[in-house]
Amino acid sequence: MTNNGFQHGSAAGMRIHVLPTKAFKTFAISLYAGVPLDESTVTPTALVPFVLRRGTAAYPETTQFRERLEELYGAGFGFDIYKRGDYQIVQFRMDTINDSFVQSKESLLGESFAFLGDVLTKPLLEDGSFRASYVATERETVRKKLEAIVNDKIRYAAERCIEEMCRQEPYRLHPLGQRADLDGITPESLYASYNSWLGGAILDLYVVGDTTPEEVEKLVVRHFGRAPGEPAAYSSNFVPAAVTEVRTVEEKLDVSQGKLNMGLRTSITYKDDRYASALMYNGILGGYPHSKLFVNVREKESLAYYASSRYDGHKGIGTIQSGIETQNYGKAVDIIRKQLDELKAGNISGLELSQTKAMIRNLLSEIQDSAFELISFDFNRELSGKDRSAQELLAQVDSTGAEDVKAAAGTFELDTIYFLTGKEE
Repeated sequence: MTNNGFQHGSAAGMRIHVLPTKAFKTFAISLYAGVPLDESTVTPTALVPFVLRRGTAAYPETTQFRERLEELYGAGFGFDIYKRGDYQIVQFRMDTINDSFVQSKESLLGESFAFLGDVLTKPLLEDGSFRASYVATERETVRKKLEAIVNDKIRYAAERCIEEMCRQEPYRLHPLGQRADLDGITPESLYASYNSWLGGAILDLYVVGDTTPEEVEKLVVRHFGRAPGEPAAYSSNFVPAAVTEVRTVEEKLDVSQGKLNMGLRTSITYKDDRYASALMYNGILGGYPHSKLFVNVREKESLAYYASSRYDGHKGIGTIQSGIETQNYGKAVDIIRKQLDELKAGNISGLELSQTKAMIRNLLSEIQDSAFELISFDFNRELSGKDRSAQELLAQVDSTGAEDVKAAAGTFELDTIYFLTGKEE
């Protein structure tokens, strides 16, 4: 048991994490299935959950599938696909009301497990593979989602910057896959992909609510029908890529406003004891409205429509996003680099420190109010191999001084400058 309150065990080849609590009126159930990001599997893996949500052997029609959720007192069901470090992760979520609040003959937790187990392990099959019409429709769903990224130039520029920066690494891949691969996916090939995905995925099942680990383990064995075995684990062998020179990439598309994105690499990841300092670094650089990029690039110099930064602690990457007038490119690059240099020199005010701590404190304290936030915070532990409660992280952030942020800044190296600009008239 950890200081996050979750109790950990395993059954049926998956890890199980249960937080017994009466704080919520619902059961929050989350199943994470992670596989290494790989060019050959990324697109079918992304397509699988879209097809699984259309119907199961027990509820083959999508309307029946949805009606079953209504019968469970309007249980919520959904999924997300994203990447964490070099892994592609599919997360299925269910939330179901606690039995004690309704007149139900059946255990709603048990019924939810039966439903989720069906979705994952008993999909609707026709002639030994997925229903062709479902595969065809959902291929278009994924295609539209990928096209929406291209049409949203802010997201497009952010993705392209990562693609260029990590062109030799699996992290360049988008978790929804590649449009070019969709047409080649058939019901047969997708069913084969589904089987190898399910057989090889690292599975973590979370439950938050008024239950016990013993009850959850019994439900997993009953409804997931997987062979018992030692659960697979995430590899947290992180080797930071060396930055030899700053690479500049310019791309021309039909845009009225330039998009200037930068990628940085750092040796600090989630499992590092300096993680709190890296969070503070990102917050002061561009994480919040009071940060250096926002104040200096957007407000003082009026050079950008937006300017912010992000930090992926599972990959050791920082990114800067900004929207500028094309003719201001040189000026904007200079002033953004100046902000990076200011942090490296330790030019950090007491106000910047205290405001950033307050913002991070708000985010960390909000975790306690949401079962799914508690789950995703604990899942960071599984991904990174680092056991650190939200309270411990908060204490580390609170004790971070300007010198710690300066030391963290010293590890962030500019790697790639990506500029999306308009075509000449």
